[in-house]
Amino acid sequence: MLLMPMRTSRTILVAAGALGLLALVYCFGAASIAAVLTHVTWWQFVLICLVHSLNVVVDSYGWRYAIAGDGAPFHRLVAARCAGDAVNAVTAVAAVGGELTKAWLLRHDLAYRESVPSLIVAKTAEVLSQALLLALGVVLAWTTAAVAPALRAAMLYLLVFEVIGAGGFLGVQVAGAVGKAGRVLTWIGGRGVHHAERLDEALRGFYRNQWPRFLVSVGLYFVGWLLGAVQGVLILQSLGLPGSLVTATIIEALWSAVRFVTFFVPASLGTLEGATAAAFSAFGFSAGAGLAFTLVRRASQAVWIGVGAVVLMAMRPAPVVAAEQAAPVASALD
Repeated sequence: MLLMPMRTSRTILVAAGALGLLALVYCFGAASIAAVLTHVTWWQFVLICLVHSLNVVVDSYGWRYAIAGDGAPFHRLVAARCAGDAVNAVTAVAAVGGELTKAWLLRHDLAYRESVPSLIVAKTAEVLSQALLLALGVVLAWTTAAVAPALRAAMLYLLVFEVIGAGGFLGVQVAGAVGKAGRVLTWIGGRGVHHAERLDEALRGFYRNQWPRFLVSVGLYFVGWLLGAVQGVLILQSLGLPGSLVTATIIEALWSAVRFVTFFVPASLGTLEGATAAAFSAFGFSAGAGLAFTLVRRASQAVWIGVGAVVLMAMRPAPVVAAEQAAPVASALD
């Protein structure tokens, strides 16, 4: 029953984002944006997509270090990661759909009682690495004269918000809030307290006993974000813009921060385009160039979403028992 309002709200958000994107194109001029995009050659776009593939591999290693046990074969982690991203792009339940898909695809290699905690730990490592990237971006922005003061201030406010959000996400897990929430649900007539307590024990045990692996996971996700900055340099150069690694890192930091605060908007559609256009203006570039930058990056992501969709179809067994498809992840945590 809850999925219907979620689908409706996401449909509204997608429509609003699409309208916002069209408004930006109209405001900046489709002809000027197209003129910038014509600088991109096919081999440059292929190179941009290849850099994104490195990001996929590094992020998958980050997930691997978030798994308490031996884990699944690495190539299956990469495949599940691609498939999950594809589901995230089209699902009606935000990023939850993609995470559940990853757990389901690995059910023969990794028990749900291992995969579900690992996905939460990996997401925690990812958001903490986002905060580290934004902190680096703020430092670079404040030491670079080319950045407008308004952009510096905006990034600083975003950093405060992101640190609070990421720190709170980690804090509630370490404090045992998952198990407490399960007991509260039991008091009000809900079920699943044993699953919540088992998940709570798995999370707290990982942070307590395997914190070196968690730090490695954070570091790997941070490297993944830095690869995004490298991709940003390639996009800037392909558009004929004088972009440095410092500039691309600041843009990547802002990009990730906007995604963090607009997580409820599917693919941050419209919000990323507007923020990037504003950032490019602060760097002295045209806002249309900023929109073109975003379109090229989204195109490279679309390629990998297509790859993920193919992987998803390939990893699904042909004869699937209906009951197995319908079984909730929580029921397998025992």
